[in-house]
Order: sequence, then structure tokens, then C-alpha cells
Amino acid sequence: MSVIDAFPVRLAAVLARLKRPLLASLAVLACLQPAAAAAAPCLRGINLAGAEFGDEGSEYGRDYIYPSEETISHFAELGFTSVRLPFKWERLQPALNAPFDETELGRLRETVETIRKHGMGVVLDPHNYARYHGEIVGTESVPDEAFAAFWADLAAIFANDQGVSYGLMNEPYDVAASRWLESANAAIAAIRAAGADNLVLVPGTAWTGAHSWRSDDYGGANATAMAGVKDPAGNFAYEVHQYLDSDFSGTKGTCERGADAIAALEDFTLWLRERGARGYLGEFGAPADPECVKGLSGMVKVLEDNRDVWTGWAYWAAGDWWPPEEELNIQPRDGKDRPQLEALMPALEDRSETALACPSLER
Repeated sequence: MSVIDAFPVRLAAVLARLKRPLLASLAVLACLQPAAAAAAPCLRGINLAGAEFGDEGSEYGRDYIYPSEETISHFAELGFTSVRLPFKWERLQPALNAPFDETELGRLRETVETIRKHGMGVVLDPHNYARYHGEIVGTESVPDEAFAAFWADLAAIFANDQGVSYGLMNEPYDVAASRWLESANAAIAAIRAAGADNLVLVPGTAWTGAHSWRSDDYGGANATAMAGVKDPAGNFAYEVHQYLDSDFSGTKGTCERGADAIAALEDFTLWLRERGARGYLGEFGAPADPECVKGLSGMVKVLEDNRDVWTGWAYWAAGDWWPPEEELNIQPRDGKDRPQLEALMPALEDRSETALACPSLER
């Protein structure tokens, strides 16, 4: 029996030790009872950053912040249909396998409720790079069971809202794709064991870049290893990120590789078709100059022209605390929207029934 195949048994034991007997029973049932297919609305999203800001011991309202209702409302009015909501795992769960911090959970739940009130979906995004207090998930310090237990608890809270999707982790790096696959599958099994059939967004390693998806340079290609994702409910999409600057990091304030970024998304689209899978572009963004906006438009066109395999996208970024000099930021400045919206608005303005729907996978 492989580590992955044995996981339902291991998960049941972990949950039992944590006094979760019902979830322990569901761990087996989830592996045997695939969920029924459901409609899949397209996620045309914005990353509303702020809750992931600050270091350990940071003070709320001074070092980090959740998005305000004013900001949420603004992007809903523009036509965005979802928010990718970054937050820190350690703030929500100060110790592994421990209950969530009630105050922090309250902030998260209130923000999700506000986003949902304004008609948008939410992608929950533990913005931790496959780390907990700096230790890599899947190691002795942060075992897969602890990562799975975190997701079991979080998934159970939002299990009845199909407008909430679960982004397993932001940009894992310095971990082999085959090792990360085990962590991802552990979390997926825990989510299904919690009775949640919500959409799960599964990243690869190497910062989950679309441009490097087929590359072996990081200790094995995501394209090979991540084909081994196991989801009893069959309701998942592969999450990739893609920027347009010289090293595709989104940190250079340039977009000289816009054509390469578009080509990377086209190639990832082919991989999705080969797999019969879905994809989600969780981060992309660029400065406001015309050439960059042109590159962004080309990227959005790839996604919108292939909605049979792309379940959506989320621009990086906006949020109440971004400084005006942050070049990728599209938070309104002096009451005016930023030029990058020109690339996004054609998709946001099309409210037709056909445009709003992204087909589900056959399960």
C-alpha cells in the first residue's frame, strides 16, 4: 500500500486522536462515494490582499488588515465574480492540530460573508508557500497529517457554501513535486472527509508557474507528478500563476516577456486538454503601461477562449493597504480605476449566460 493509498486509514486515526470520530468515519466514505456533478460558474477574480501582511506577532489594524466592505463592493460593481482571499495559516491556527483562534476566525468568516453578500465567490488562500512558521509542509516539523487536519477543520466551516473554493496553498517552493503531491492529496482527502464537496484548487511546486509546469529543473516536472492528484469528489482544478516580467516573478515592474506569458498559458491549456482537467490562474498582473495592458489582454483572451478547461482567473492585486507606487495594484487611486482594468473589462462586462458558465468536469 502506497503512502497516498494508505492515507484514508492514517487520516481516520489522526482525526480520532483529535476527537473527530464523525470525520474519521467519513474519511472512508469519501473515498467510496464521489459527489454528483454540479454547475461551475466562471471565477473572474481579484486578489484582495492585506490579511497575509505582517510577521508573527503582528497587530490587526496596524500590520495587517482584511479587505473593507467598500473595497469589496467596488470590485463587485465592476463585475468581478470572485475574490481570492489571502491569509496566514499561523494566525488562524497558532499551533498545529490546535483549535482556530476565535478572533481571527471571526474576521475571516465576516469577510467571507461580506464578499458573498455582494454576490461574489471566495477562494480561501492560505498564503504560506507550503510553510508553517518557516517549516516546510510534509516534513517532520509540519507533517502531512497536520496540514490535512487544518484543512479538515477549515473545510467543515464552509462546506455548505458552494460559492467558497479551497485554494490548498499559495506557491509551494523548494519541495519536490512528488513530495508536494502527497501533501496535496492528504489535504484533499481531509476536505472530502469533512463532508465538503467544494471546488479545490491544487497548485504545483516551483511557485506553480505555468511557464515551468513541464520543466524538470525543479526536481521533477509538475506536469508529471501532479497528474497524480486524487479527489474522490472529482471537483478540483490545477492552480497556476503567471507574470510577464523577465523572470516571471511579477517583481520587476516590467513586462518584456508578455508574449512568453501568453504562450505559457496556451501550453498549459494543451496540458489540461491532454489530462481532461481544469485550470485556474490564481495570480497574474502587470504595470499600467500600454504594452503591459496588451499582454494582460492576451492572457485573458486565452482563458476566456478556453472556458471548457479554465474555471477562471484572479488578478494580482488590490486591497486597502497597497501603496500607490505598487505598480501591479489596481486599487482605485484618487477615486479613479487603474489602466490595467482595460484588459479585464471585456470579460467582466459580458454577463450573458454563456459567458458566466464554465463547464464542469465529468466525475
